[in-house]
Amino acid sequence: MTKTRLEAFSDAVIAIIMTIMVLELKVPHDTSWQALGELWPVFLSYVVSFLMLGIYWGNHHHLVHTIKDVRGGIIWANLNLLFWLSLIPFATAWMGENHFERNTVILYALLADMCGFAYYIFLLIIRKCNPDNPALLDVLKKQSKKGLLSNICYTLAIPAAFVDARISGVMIILVAIMWLIPDRNIERSVKESWLVF
Repeated sequence: MTKTRLEAFSDAVIAIIMTIMVLELKVPHDTSWQALGELWPVFLSYVVSFLMLGIYWGNHHHLVHTIKDVRGGIIWANLNLLFWLSLIPFATAWMGENHFERNTVILYALLADMCGFAYYIFLLIIRKCNPDNPALLDVLKKQSKKGLLSNICYTLAIPAAFVDARISGVMIILVAIMWLIPDRNIERSVKESWLVF
């Protein structure tokens, strides 16, 4: 399998996940602003999840460009990541429809944790498959640290929801802010690795 095919497949899956999520935004049967305003929890959960998926898509795009050869481990790690990402629409809808009740936020934080863990595994396998690129290995090591910090925050967000679901929400949003801009070091490393060839 070429990395182009891996990227195209992943792009398609993430696009479908985002499409499924937007379908959960049901149009109110009332034309009043109040009826529209009542949808704020659904819309807010959609915005947070759309941002999260966009961050995964952007970082995934950069990571795939670091791959020279697509090996079996990379394929399986990628599928693992896509599996957990595919559950985001369910958790998003449940959380939004139930106005961020504790159990829904706990499930969302747990799912975010699993997505983060899957991304961390993806990073480790890409690092293992690229032993001949020291600049790239350094960048992936930094990304791994960021991934580990994300997982710590997501894990702490689970018990924090028992105190107040808003605390968990803030922690999830802080992780998204941390990842918002794709790592420019990866872009530089990819350009440098292509100059070598």
